[in-house]
Amino acid sequence: MSRKKGFFRSSSNPVMSDKAFQRSSQEVLDADMTQSGAQVDRMTVSGAVNKSLLLGALMLATAVFAFANPNPLFMWGGAIGGLIVVLIAVFKPKYSPVLAPIYAALEGLFVGGISAMYASMFNGIVFQAVTLTMAVFFLMLFLYKSGIIKVTQKLRSGVIMATGAVFVVYMLNFVLGMFGINLPYLHDGGMIGIGISLVIIGIAAMNLLLDFDNFEKGEQYGAPAYMEWFSAMGLLITLVWLYIEILRLIAIFSSSD
Repeated sequence: MSRKKGFFRSSSNPVMSDKAFQRSSQEVLDADMTQSGAQVDRMTVSGAVNKSLLLGALMLATAVFAFANPNPLFMWGGAIGGLIVVLIAVFKPKYSPVLAPIYAALEGLFVGGISAMYASMFNGIVFQAVTLTMAVFFLMLFLYKSGIIKVTQKLRSGVIMATGAVFVVYMLNFVLGMFGINLPYLHDGGMIGIGISLVIIGIAAMNLLLDFDNFEKGEQYGAPAYMEWFSAMGLLITLVWLYIEILRLIAIFSSSD
């Protein structure tokens, strides 16, 4: 039990919150201890991978639709709707088998819409961004599976703080943007702006390591099967974040040509 609690305290993906895993694991323990002997299906790595592939395919389908039919309603509706679905899933992870596909469909509308917007300004930018995103994904997967980078408590804590800092900066920029003020250098051209974008991309990439590790820890500590959908949604969130940041960075380079 002490190792299980240790994992819960160190879980660092913003979606895969400590409380969500703790509540779900407690459900398994309660079911195992009931006199009726009720069994709760448990999470597996292969199950989480399969759910991730399904969500990715669903997001791709709606992204292609939104890209072919660009409309600001798709982009903003997908972004806002996706955020709402994620917030519900954080508090009600048991509903993830329904919420995760809804999130993937909505996020596809957002990704397709914003991709169409950038594609209208820069030729070939979407292909470049998708290729680089997949390259980073497989690189981080190799680094994780080979043990070159180990997900330690220290690494988790560092990624938590870095991700939190990025979130605070984004929220501040959003609030100031409503008053016509933008934070300097954030996604701007020049060496400082490029450096900031590279740092944010690095933080997003490090979150992939935590997602991979959470897949394995979920199985190791006996989380219920619905957490496969919850975990897959967390991975999808990280991938979308990484893709958008790479898209913006390529746009910075393209605009400076």
